[in-house]
Amino acid sequence: METFLIIISILLITLVILQSAKAEGASQIIQGGNLDLFSNRKERGSELFITRLTLVLGVLFFVICLFMSLQ
Repeated sequence: METFLIIISILLITLVILQSAKAEGASQIIQGGNLDLFSNRKERGSELFITRLTLVLGVLFFVICLFMSLQ
């Protein structure tokens, strides 16, 4: 079970790093730039797939951690 958790952790880290477009906008909030950061922008193609996969892996990570803490 711990091996599965490590694999999910590595995949999550990789997927978060791949989401660079959102990270660039988030860093500009601190600097006061990019007013259209929260505008209605639709994700398409691979960006949508990476976002959904990150969500699924995050939920899996949370559930496995809860399950391991109950044992």
